[in-house]
Amino acid sequence: MSASPRGPMRTEALTWPDVDKLIDYLLPQLQMAGPFDAMLLITRGGIIPGGLLGEALRVRHTLIAAVDFPGTERAGLMAWPAFLQFPQTELLEGRRTLIVDDVWGSGRTSTAVRGRVEGAGGIPFNCVLHFNPYRSLFTKSKPDFYAATTDAYIIFPWEIDRGIEGLGYVEPEPDVN
Repeated sequence: MSASPRGPMRTEALTWPDVDKLIDYLLPQLQMAGPFDAMLLITRGGIIPGGLLGEALRVRHTLIAAVDFPGTERAGLMAWPAFLQFPQTELLEGRRTLIVDDVWGSGRTSTAVRGRVEGAGGIPFNCVLHFNPYRSLFTKSKPDFYAATTDAYIIFPWEIDRGIEGLGYVEPEPDVN
């Protein structure tokens, strides 16, 4: 568990079958709201869920957004985002665009990307696997689509570098004949 100003933060590690269930939960919602003309995947967290959703929804127009918020204490939560990578306006204009990320924690990244899509003339829809309303800085905004609500720090199976070893996972030994 990691520390936060409000005490220890609960940590939850997911498996690939857990991710499959979350995707299966999202698909009917997205199919009812679709079709989507484009998907905008937020790096790094949105790449894998976006790929899974894009394949299932047969969205062929897939784009990438990379956003960075300055990590300075002085800037704090009011920092202006730097868009390291973002599609050109003509790739978003007039398109129903599904913006995909893994989690909505503070909501800063998702809302910043949504604003850029709107500014380009696109029609944005935010989609995440996990929504954390307890950390969100936006009381009047939330993702349009999410599979689960949580108060935990989520570790996805593709994020081994974030501490899976400390959670008791052990790599199986290969069978030797």
